[in-house]
Amino acid sequence: MIRKFILTTLLAALLLITGVFAGPSHAKKLTVAVDTAFVPFEFRDPDTGEYVGFDIDLWAAIAEKIGVEYQLQPMDFSGIVPALQTGSVDAALAGITITAEREKVVDFSHPYYDSGLSIMVMADNDEIAGPEDIEGKRIAVRTGTTSANYAPRLNPSEIVQFPNIEAAYMEVRAGRVDAAMHDTPNVMYYINTAGDGQVKAVGPRMQAQSYGIGFPLNSSLRNDVNIAFLQLVESGKYAEIYRKWFGTDPNPR
Repeated sequence: MIRKFILTTLLAALLLITGVFAGPSHAKKLTVAVDTAFVPFEFRDPDTGEYVGFDIDLWAAIAEKIGVEYQLQPMDFSGIVPALQTGSVDAALAGITITAEREKVVDFSHPYYDSGLSIMVMADNDEIAGPEDIEGKRIAVRTGTTSANYAPRLNPSEIVQFPNIEAAYMEVRAGRVDAAMHDTPNVMYYINTAGDGQVKAVGPRMQAQSYGIGFPLNSSLRNDVNIAFLQLVESGKYAEIYRKWFGTDPNPR
């Protein structure tokens, strides 16, 4: 009788433990890194002071799906991968391009946005029609990005790097550099919303690339996020968020 009671008690305890750990093991409030200014993916709303954007809405929908609380941690882009490496943040959305080099030190979700690089010049610039015309010219890029890594292939006379891409765009408008290069959606958003008709994009989109949500290596969070993301795609919620920020339907996946 005593033995049966002990076995029943142990079984009940095991079931309790199993129940606790069967679901997502993310009980703590997550810290999610985002870029400080990467429109239209994440940026501060001038009216409310809140961070808004495609990445912000996408993560909110994912977090709701997997049932986690989180706080956003805005930081300079160049510090995001190191923060993931040290585990000081649990995840990161910042238009982070999935590259072989980065995958050595952090894990990525399924790709959630297809991007590339574009060149921006002054609207009256007739000398630069594409990447082949950057040779011998001064080009501005953002530090720590794929555009900074790609720029040397264009053989410019000088690569000027800035911690914030808006500063690079202003260098073009001030005539201190000949062109700026950055991720296509950000270049086009700037031209269409803040360019005042003074700047234009030239040439084809270069260096096809995909963005992924970043995690520390071997994070248990990644699998849950991947499942939630696919559910958002299947339900149409992803397309709804995409249309809100880009005004068009996403490419079929």
